Amino acid sequence: MTSGIISAKNRTIKIEEENKSSYMTDLIQTDATINPGNSGGVLIYPNGEVIGVNTVKISTAEGIGFAIPINIIKPIIDNLKQFNSFEEATIGIYAYDKEVVPYIDSSIKSNFNKGIYVVQINKNGPADGTELKEADIINSIDGISLNTMNDLRQYIYTKKPGDEVVLDVTRGKINKQIKLTLGKK
Repeated sequence: MTSGIISAKNRTIKIEEENKSSYMTDLIQTDATINPGNSGGVLIYPNGEVIGVNTVKISTAEGIGFAIPINIIKPIIDNLKQFNSFEEATIGIYAYDKEVVPYIDSSIKSNFNKGIYVVQINKNGPADGTELKEADIINSIDGISLNTMNDLRQYIYTKKPGDEVVLDVTRGKINKQIKLTLGKK
């Protein structure tokens, strides 16, 4: 066990692996020691309350690590307790929060105030072949508002592959409802 200070919430970091960039969003920033091999440990308050799962450390700086908030992990834990397994459902998209989009394309920010921005639709994934398109903004899923990818993950983790969801999508000035069946990740 180690101790540390939470220095920020809702942080976004860029991850570069195998010549690809991605972003992790809504993270808790901490200076608690995170080393290869001990990520996945819990981040706790002194009273023992779990607030996150240590996930990644910035290798170019000392003492900067990040944890996934526990509310994102809770649906996974609930499934494991109830069914003794967890099958991760997926829409089959790659999307960014409104805070991340300006780093990718600054022209998008002017017409993007809420929701998540679809960057890529995975070939042969659940969204492939549906009405959902790249550059769409997903405002909600099954009536639940989305402002971050963690909002989407938290909801998807409560679902199973094969469940049907309804997305409220904005494309330019057009709003539409798109039904799709979740796949297995």
